[in-house]
Amino acid sequence: MRTSIRRSQRLMALAAVAALTTGLLAGCASDSDDGSSDNSGGDGGGGKGKITLTIGTFGVFGYKQAGLYDEYMRLHKDINIKENVTTRTDVYWPKVLTRLQAGSGTDDIQAIEVMNITEAVQTQAGKFVDLGKEVDKSQWLDWKNVQATSQDGKLIGLGTDIGPMAICYRKDLFEKAGLETDRTKLAEQWKGDWSKYVDLGKQYMKKAPGGTKFVDSASSVYNAALGGGDERYYKEDGTVIWDSSPSVKKAWDTAMEVATSDMSAKLKQFDKPWDQGFANGTFATVACPAWMLGQIQEKAGDSGKGKWDVAAAPTASNWGGSFLGVPTASKHQKEAIELVKWLTAPEQQAKVFAKQASFPSTPSAYASLKPAADTTAYFSNAPITQIFSDSAKTIPTQYFGIKDQPINTALTDVGILQVEQKGKSPEQGWDAANNEIKDVLGQ
Repeated sequence: MRTSIRRSQRLMALAAVAALTTGLLAGCASDSDDGSSDNSGGDGGGGKGKITLTIGTFGVFGYKQAGLYDEYMRLHKDINIKENVTTRTDVYWPKVLTRLQAGSGTDDIQAIEVMNITEAVQTQAGKFVDLGKEVDKSQWLDWKNVQATSQDGKLIGLGTDIGPMAICYRKDLFEKAGLETDRTKLAEQWKGDWSKYVDLGKQYMKKAPGGTKFVDSASSVYNAALGGGDERYYKEDGTVIWDSSPSVKKAWDTAMEVATSDMSAKLKQFDKPWDQGFANGTFATVACPAWMLGQIQEKAGDSGKGKWDVAAAPTASNWGGSFLGVPTASKHQKEAIELVKWLTAPEQQAKVFAKQASFPSTPSAYASLKPAADTTAYFSNAPITQIFSDSAKTIPTQYFGIKDQPINTALTDVGILQVEQKGKSPEQGWDAANNEIKDVLGQ
């Protein structure tokens, strides 16, 4: 992605968002375990004479939950939709790459996570249909389009969501720990710095209800803090800077405060024990990009209704966001293109928002965004549209490099977990991540 174009478009997009009086909410999909599953999109199977369209995703995108697959099949009697879910992105994307390179075995539609989009654009653009020829690109945020556009102008994916940040917290556990429960007052306590959020965790642990911790994982804090920095792992010219980036260093140090304390439940996000942590009330807070609300509702279930609340994050931050693309290997390109266009249209993005607060990448949806009554009630009537909208207005520009996801995975699932779960020192965790990243980069 070119520096000058990307920066100017990003600023234009944020200016447009800032002008809105009603909110955005972002949805990203994330996963529950390492396996895969095949889920029919609707009630029926692939009836005789119908075209079955497969869509590969990596977790809870919300299309099935919002009834969009069923709706589309009612509107198109000749189409059956089958969703193939691989629960972890670090498992999903290598599998997709292998199939793209082989020219066979892909789904008709493939989801692409934002940390993989640069690799897809730079190395696999020829394997995807140019969707820019099929849509009015002005429907999406400019910077979102730029992320999915190749150097020769090919748009390989249409934006689904973005991930502005908040903090989701169990107000019942906060009350038992003697902490403030009002979302506005809480936000003021940690405003401006993630280390203030960590300091509150230390206070929580002094009177923590039995069997509970302040936060789910140090990796959660790392990803949230990193999403508010100016740089990640690459400069915009493609130079790798992960080991010298001030944003990475600050996020790592904040995560180490958590990992070396008693405030973390020490769970690996998106694994089954993490899911069970929601259901069992194991932790009191989680860094909460908009898509996390859908995760909480699904994993915590009815027992969490009215106990969870949402407050503004310490700093504006973005974590996640995805795209839908159509591989050229699809056997039903025409039909797949039409389904992608429909699923990512503003009207459908607003429906997913209403169901699980996934935050649209289509600005025209913002004025009409309204979460479903059950979502609002679940999160204690928090003004979630406004909270995430305010975050989205000041999300900093960040460049995602070609190996962004495996670098991030090395830091969170190797480096941080070495410290958090195995008792290694922060220096040992950093060295372990460094060795893994050298392998990823072929150094």
